[in-house]
Parts: sequence; C-alpha cells; structure tokens
Amino acid sequence: MKAVNHYIVIDPIKNEPKKVGGLILTDEVNEDNRYLKAKVVSVGHNVEGIKENDIIYYDRHAGHGIQHKDKFYGVIKQMDVVLID
Repeated sequence: MKAVNHYIVIDPIKNEPKKVGGLILTDEVNEDNRYLKAKVVSVGHNVEGIKENDIIYYDRHAGHGIQHKDKFYGVIKQMDVVLID
C-alpha cells in the first residue's frame, strides 16, 4: 500500500489507560484532547518533511479510515499533521 500526492497513511496509536487515584481513565475521558498520535506507514510523493516510521500528532477530525489486509489505517493530508515527535 502506497500513499499518493499529499496523503499520508497512518497507524493510529492507542493511548494506554491512565490510572489516577484508583480510577482508570480511558480514551473517552480524554475527548478534549484535539490531537491524536500515529505512526506513519506511507507518504505520498508530494509530502515534504515527513517520512515513514515517524511518530506524528494530527487533528482528531482529519482524514478517514481504510481497511487493508485485515488492519485498520487512517488516511490524512499533510496539512493535518501538527507535530512530528
């Protein structure tokens, strides 16, 4: 699978549930966090500054999902990336 143009294929990284004072906080509790973390799987030929295997943060409302070989991936545009870790 190869991304084209300004698109990036990502593998979303799930946050581990946090334990605070005996309570387990899941992803649903962290809904106010606007940005999500992901590993870059493939970058299109027009993408600059981002490469495969980079860890990025992107807008939670960006892109769409795609099923490929029994695995779920996200597809976003380069402009949706806000940070490279």
